Amino acid sequence: MSLLSIGTVAFDSIETPFGNAERVIGGSCTYIALSASYFAPKVNIVAVVGDDFPQADIAQLQAQGVDTSGLQIKQGEKSFYWKGRYHHDMNSRDTLVTDLNVLADFDPVIPESYQDCEYLILGNLTPDIQRQVIHRLRKRPKLIVMDTMNFWMEVAMDSLRETLKLVDVLSINDEEARLLSGKSSLVKAAQDILQMGPKFLIIKKGEHGALLFHQNQVFFAPALPLEDVVDPTGAGDTFAGGFIGYLAQTGDISFDNMKRAIIYGSAMASFCVEKFGPEALTKLTAEALNARIREFVDLVQFEIELQ
Repeated sequence: MSLLSIGTVAFDSIETPFGNAERVIGGSCTYIALSASYFAPKVNIVAVVGDDFPQADIAQLQAQGVDTSGLQIKQGEKSFYWKGRYHHDMNSRDTLVTDLNVLADFDPVIPESYQDCEYLILGNLTPDIQRQVIHRLRKRPKLIVMDTMNFWMEVAMDSLRETLKLVDVLSINDEEARLLSGKSSLVKAAQDILQMGPKFLIIKKGEHGALLFHQNQVFFAPALPLEDVVDPTGAGDTFAGGFIGYLAQTGDISFDNMKRAIIYGSAMASFCVEKFGPEALTKLTAEALNARIREFVDLVQFEIELQ
């Protein structure tokens, strides 16, 4: 069993009401891979960085069980860089700087050792690149999960729709679900999006939890109330990594097991937001993860007597 993640490995500079972090390691692929590594024994990545990216950060990924054979290092070029400022509610943010650098002409190369991947997760990139990765795998994976964002819905909708036809699970937030479908009701939005190709749809609602849709089935998972939310950057990718990592670990892609995977993904994301960047994901213990899962179970368990 192997899991392949494609996305960005980058530098982030983050401003929140609770502090700042300058040029920390970030990117969708980073958060996905680190989160998934707690479950899947083999996590491979395809991404690109410049020669300004520290070897120490690459070594950190490797120390967490991430195979970086598919990480391209472009000599004489700079890594993707993003800078953002979060508002006081921590749900909205302003993008201050986006320097594509090596990402501007990224051509994903799939190493031969990755060709046997059973689980593929497409982090946020152009729909064209996401589709290229699917086509460059000689054998279709057992499960393909895709993340995207409102920007691609606004500038590349036709390409996005072509890619949606090829994936099994789409993971987006509530604003993106409404934009993609044109429907204000999330239930109606889900019905429309499931007609576009994906068999399963996850709609993330930030601090209000997540919804999982499949055919006529719906599952809701709450978010764990946290005392300290320091940095929401990467929380959605961390959630996705935990989700697909748990599915890869169990080998079960049924709706019932996806419900459990949602809880594990939510637990991973709850750790992510407590520190700047992916710091919390590099120091997580199995004991702490199991304790947080129990908190989720206690949050939703109740007894009631019908009259």
